[in-house]
Amino acid sequence: MARLLLFNKPFGVLSQFTDRGSPTARATLSDFIAVKGVYPAGRLDRDSEGLLLLTDDGRLQARIADPRFKLPKTYLVQVEGDPDDAALEPLRKGVRLKDGMTLPAEVARIDAPDLWPRDPPIRERKSIPDCWLQITIREGRNRQVRRMTAAVGLPTLRLVRWSIGDWTLAGLAPGQFAEISL
Repeated sequence: MARLLLFNKPFGVLSQFTDRGSPTARATLSDFIAVKGVYPAGRLDRDSEGLLLLTDDGRLQARIADPRFKLPKTYLVQVEGDPDDAALEPLRKGVRLKDGMTLPAEVARIDAPDLWPRDPPIRERKSIPDCWLQITIREGRNRQVRRMTAAVGLPTLRLVRWSIGDWTLAGLAPGQFAEISL
């Protein structure tokens, strides 16, 4: 039977079990997960937080990570700026990035979510407003959500992946993982 772990990756942790080639030791998955034989199904940037799935099943790993399957990934994103609905419309239609057009995203303004404090905290500037968005994409390009928000003039301050498909972070504190039955 396949194993599937849901992990709440803290800010600053690499989405891999080792940190080869770095002159200074950086936090990796092995600092939090002592389960043998599981590997990340996809990635989450070091400066992003939230749901990372790990499995020992190659087919499941491919189904989760491969953009061909268009598994929805939902992010809670704090951005610099105070966009109205019209300013978010380009994200809903698809944004041109250096590596081509993105697929349309589902985007909504949301109230600030009840999340754990980030360590270190994000920079706050009194003269520049910020807001939270919920963004769902169905592809997984490198730093895609950050690049999409920047392309429409809304730099990302904090990015938390909340869900992948039906799997969510609900009930998991940063650095915690849970094994679920398939």
